[in-house]
Amino acid sequence: MNILYVGDVMAEMGMAVVEQLLPGLRQEKQIDFVVAQAENVSDGKGMTPSDMQRLQKAGIDFFTGGNHTPTKSELTPLLEDDNQPVIGPTNMTMCPGRGWKYADTLQGKVLIASLLGGTVGREVAIENPLKAIDKILVENQNVDRVATVVNFHGDYSSEKVIIGHYLDGRVSLVVGDHWHVPTADAQVLPKGTAHMTDVGMCGSLDSSLGVTFDSVLPRWRDDLQTRNILEFKGRAQFNALLVEVDEKIGRAKNVEYIRKVINE
Repeated sequence: MNILYVGDVMAEMGMAVVEQLLPGLRQEKQIDFVVAQAENVSDGKGMTPSDMQRLQKAGIDFFTGGNHTPTKSELTPLLEDDNQPVIGPTNMTMCPGRGWKYADTLQGKVLIASLLGGTVGREVAIENPLKAIDKILVENQNVDRVATVVNFHGDYSSEKVIIGHYLDGRVSLVVGDHWHVPTADAQVLPKGTAHMTDVGMCGSLDSSLGVTFDSVLPRWRDDLQTRNILEFKGRAQFNALLVEVDEKIGRAKNVEYIRKVINE
């Protein structure tokens, strides 16, 4: 089974590059299931149901979340519905839904769980992510499934590395995100879990993580209070991790980091 995890889809440029590249990529790489980080989809914060439908049409099957997931209240009923393919972090105190769900695929059931780190730009109220994922795995230990996907959304590289090794041999893949900058460490860990510290983002390349340089430089240089302005021009980037999973044992066989840049 080939599972693709797509990095943070950042606003309009992120959706556009996914629409442009994902359909061909699914066919070229024979991808069976696509998961995407969706906390930045709609204007950079959260995701509306209409944008979710737009990305589903482009080929995304399931959506994980982060600290901005609760921002769009219209998404709450979908987060709370086990039949809707979207979750927020399971250990984020103020996020609707339980933070994990199953997806039905042609190969079998896939369990997807989303976790939040202790710092994501600012501190948010969370439960311990290691204890949270332990609880989920125990609760689902007798459920037959072909793969288990864990997303860890946070700032600290140490946390992202540690949780990969903590879950090695217990899940199919652990993918970190939130930085919007990919790391060069995609690998299959010794016990068969695919891991990447941060998968990066989909959206503007010529920007500060999707935000115009002109809107952030005065804040840094001159201590001015400025508002983030999303970038809509320049090159676009697409970042994702492709994992081949052995369906019989639910462990990774191979990983491939995929990065594509499109000129304006």
